[in-house]
Amino acid sequence: MIEREELPIGFTMELAMHPDALNHFSGLSKAEQDSIVEGAKNVSSRDEMRSYVESIEMKG
Repeated sequence: MIEREELPIGFTMELAMHPDALNHFSGLSKAEQDSIVEGAKNVSSRDEMRSYVESIEMKG
């Protein structure tokens, strides 16, 4: 599972609501996860975060 302590709260909440995205994210390398988390830190709205997490889901 995810071993990060500093995930953006909105990102964490959206991952919890999108199990396919969570599963895909959990299977990525640490470098890939770090890249996605850095991208999530630049998201400024709830709707944008939902779209961001759904884009992770689509890649899985």
